[in-house]
Amino acid sequence: MGDVQTFWKGFVLLCKIKVSLSPLCSQGLFGVPELSGPAGFQMAQHQALREAEFLVHKACTHPPGAVTVETFDQLSDSLCRVADLADFIKVAHPDAAFREAAERTCVEIGTLVEILNTNVDLCQSLKNLLGNEAVLATLDSDTRRVAELFMFDFEISGIHLDESKRSKAVALNVKLLDLYHEFLNGSQLPNAIDKQVLPEHIRHCFSIDGNRVQIGGLHADSPNDLVREAAYKIFLYPNTSLLLCLDELLACRHELATLVGYESFSHRALKGTMAKTPETVMKFLKLLTEKLSDRTSRDFKMMKEMKKKTHTTNPEVMPWDHAYLSSAIRTEMFNIDPSIYSPYFSLGACMEGLNRLFMQLLGVYFQAEQPKMGELWSEDVRKLAVVHETEGLLGYIYCDFFRRPDKPHQDCHFTIRGGRLREDGVYQLPVVVLMLSLPPPSGRTPSLLTPSMVENLFHEMGHAMHSMLGRTHYQHVTGTRCSTDFAEVPSILMEYFASDYRVLSQFARHYQTGEPLPENLVSRLCESKRACSAADTQLQIFYAALDQVYHGKPQYRSTTDILREVQEKFYGLPYVHDTAWQLRFSHLVGYGAKYYSYLMSRAVASMVWRQCFLQDPFSRVMGERYRREMLAHGGSKEPVLMVQGMLQKTPTIEDFVDALVLDLNANVKSPVL
Repeated sequence: MGDVQTFWKGFVLLCKIKVSLSPLCSQGLFGVPELSGPAGFQMAQHQALREAEFLVHKACTHPPGAVTVETFDQLSDSLCRVADLADFIKVAHPDAAFREAAERTCVEIGTLVEILNTNVDLCQSLKNLLGNEAVLATLDSDTRRVAELFMFDFEISGIHLDESKRSKAVALNVKLLDLYHEFLNGSQLPNAIDKQVLPEHIRHCFSIDGNRVQIGGLHADSPNDLVREAAYKIFLYPNTSLLLCLDELLACRHELATLVGYESFSHRALKGTMAKTPETVMKFLKLLTEKLSDRTSRDFKMMKEMKKKTHTTNPEVMPWDHAYLSSAIRTEMFNIDPSIYSPYFSLGACMEGLNRLFMQLLGVYFQAEQPKMGELWSEDVRKLAVVHETEGLLGYIYCDFFRRPDKPHQDCHFTIRGGRLREDGVYQLPVVVLMLSLPPPSGRTPSLLTPSMVENLFHEMGHAMHSMLGRTHYQHVTGTRCSTDFAEVPSILMEYFASDYRVLSQFARHYQTGEPLPENLVSRLCESKRACSAADTQLQIFYAALDQVYHGKPQYRSTTDILREVQEKFYGLPYVHDTAWQLRFSHLVGYGAKYYSYLMSRAVASMVWRQCFLQDPFSRVMGERYRREMLAHGGSKEPVLMVQGMLQKTPTIEDFVDALVLDLNANVKSPVL
């Protein structure tokens, strides 16, 4: 492996200078030859379509057997290799021509997938396999599971319907793609108002365009409560066309779900998850609300006391106050100033810490890779090879870490290529991108991370290691391609490591003096996270409950009326007249009926941390169990069975709730903290 410290000093140096691209072999993006220019997306798309046509014919004409599932997986892989790459490029590439070409490819491939999911002949080849007991008996459990998952995709697309209803299902799916695009775009647009409406002394806080004030966010961290109130009321003011779009989106989802035989969209979306049913999700959310009730009330009372200190004209805590007052309370109680911590968290030190941790837990380390000309979309991207000490190369991580103009300010993990065992017996290595928004190095100062940035880095690396170590036979279930309420477990688990002094003390050093991060600073930081955490959790419960109600049986009333009722029941702060927060709830598209997943994943991660890593965060025995029971299966095993294997017991909803409540207990600390 070489000298880890020396290697990461090299990483720091790489972050300070433009990467030197090897001219020996000019390639396209991610080494895909066609993608040396935007037009290459159309070539890659056409190639994938030709390959898909061949594989569909093969699947439909070959006798049922393991080769049927392998052919389906090849078909999935041929489309995903193009669609997943395009899905990333459409948001991350600095060149608009690349982004637009990638967007068109996403739409084309998405439309084809919906058509294939209603291809009767293709489905029949799978039915012939699943209906043949003699052949099924020869298949291993993973192959049977993948066959069942492919059949599930057919069923939720209405394959069992007559021809007219199948066509209707395809049309609804295509319509939904347009509605998703419209809603996501609309949810990001600013609202404008005549500047004369605002008090003159706060106008400078917003963007002014002539006589109009543009408000593109909630300004939740502003110390001026009038600025927060104005931003909240204007940014969330109802947009009639977007309200109609959301109504149509929810109606289309419900129509599609009932068309293919489900009681609601939520029932359809939750099949195959840990929760399994909407009833279980609501039981989880209601029980958690009940258990947090006293703590939540105390948190809001603290916020009210804090608000009184600001000499505001309105002493009541309002929704626009929550984030600001929570932060103010943490600052007053614990004096948490990110600038105190950042000098100890240079990016190079943090990457060294991750490298050491993964080596201790899993026998895995990183190696810097020299990219080829044309392989990267930005000169500040770094490429890492992920290597196991005995198994060799596992895959690649592209680190797109630094802020740049037009880059989305969001931390994400993107799968570019899934792992699978190819027909020639060679394993197709996974490729992922981690996209962060870190400050770039400047002069002699390296990239310095705040504690929240460190936590986000560890979180996204949790996803990346899931992708690297979920080495399944089939691409369809590789890595993070598992149920949504399980997919966040590996990433959230990494947040616990990022908050443990024993882990941080391995790498957190002042970038100038080499002084280690003082233990009391970590202790204070951990305590501060628990301040107002019940109210923060209750807000997430409200979001999750609203998501469930929207995707349940139609209520034939406005989404705003529904929001008002759910907010009163599940939050604790009042609904504000003439606002429509749901129009900014972009997660309704990507996490429809599954927003609860973050809370449930956090509960599982908490249980895994306390039971398996709290005593020793470097335990190789537990690290290997974690890989064997949770990471290795990707989505090829029922999520609840993976949790059972790790915890060596079957957790209940009550266990999940208790784990989350225990996390909020200020008296619970690690042995060191």
